[in-house]
Amino acid sequence: MASQPIARLKESNTKENLWIYVLRILKDRPTHAYTIREEIRKHYGFRPGTMTAYKVLYGLKKRGLVTKKLDGRKKVYSITAKGKAELKGAMEFYQHMLRVLK
Repeated sequence: MASQPIARLKESNTKENLWIYVLRILKDRPTHAYTIREEIRKHYGFRPGTMTAYKVLYGLKKRGLVTKKLDGRKKVYSITAKGKAELKGAMEFYQHMLRVLK
């Protein structure tokens, strides 16, 4: 069992920053909103709440980091160039933090 500080660190770097994981999944391919939660569980080992995932997607769309297109009755989300730049910045931040913490 993780200590309280480690548990808080994991929480703040997963569910509280879900946008990073959503953008990373969309970088691989456009997908439906309901698929994102399962992809996060499969690739990153945690599952965000249903409404949380939708809320994050809505916010990313509002900020121009993802787009939404209709595929029949389904909505397909894709990452934008602006979203790729934000994802790159997040990844550079984590890489920097790993270097300075070593």
